[in-house]
Amino acid sequence: MTSFLPEGKRIHTAENTAALSTYEGMAAAMEHSQILEARAVLCDRGHNLSVELPAMRGIIPREEGALGIREGTVRDIAVISRVGRAVCFVITDIFTDEQGRRTALLSRAAAQQRCVDGYISRLSAGDVIQARVTHTEAFGAFCDIGCGVIALMPIDTISVSRIEHPDERFAVGMDIRAVIKSKVGTRITLSHKELLGTWEENAERFSVRTTEPLWSSRRISQGSQSSGTILRWGTARRCTSRAYCRRR
Repeated sequence: MTSFLPEGKRIHTAENTAALSTYEGMAAAMEHSQILEARAVLCDRGHNLSVELPAMRGIIPREEGALGIREGTVRDIAVISRVGRAVCFVITDIFTDEQGRRTALLSRAAAQQRCVDGYISRLSAGDVIQARVTHTEAFGAFCDIGCGVIALMPIDTISVSRIEHPDERFAVGMDIRAVIKSKVGTRITLSHKELLGTWEENAERFSVRTTEPLWSSRRISQGSQSSGTILRWGTARRCTSRAYCRRR
């Protein structure tokens, strides 16, 4: 299993907690360039992120907030939107500020670059990977494929059947499997429907158990007029499936 997990999957692990709990643990993590996670709690006017750490203050400078911020290829919303969420990082420095507080200088961009170099660059079309849905739009779902690096899953690759919006299949924060559909440089496009089987294979999971009479009644009345009951006759079919009983 890859060590470059989507953001949020590392934060509560024993290894991560131990490294962040003490100054000594953080110093050792810095020496080994260990990727860690904690929650971003504040973004200041300069778009620097404050990170909640047990042992000391943590700061991610704006230009270290995401891969591409420094070069201008990624917008600042990639940093601002992390407030209240887990962020991955490596510790680049530990120092004492003017007020005598220990402060850790952190880099999310460096963690993402390590993910690109050590994992994403080695992926190829057809590989099946773990991903986490970060947000959805009418045209597709955006997925974290490791350390906050985002890949798009277009809407026509999500389901075997036609859907109007990715929300019909996914929810933000959902962990899914995905297939690498294409890769151009570090830009990756994902697919999901190949993992679901064909429409015919999904239909085979359903079987008709019984056919029963179905009675339905509707009561009608208008003012002082007499009331009556309209009875309707039909049939109802019950179906069962080992899978989730909704079109995929």
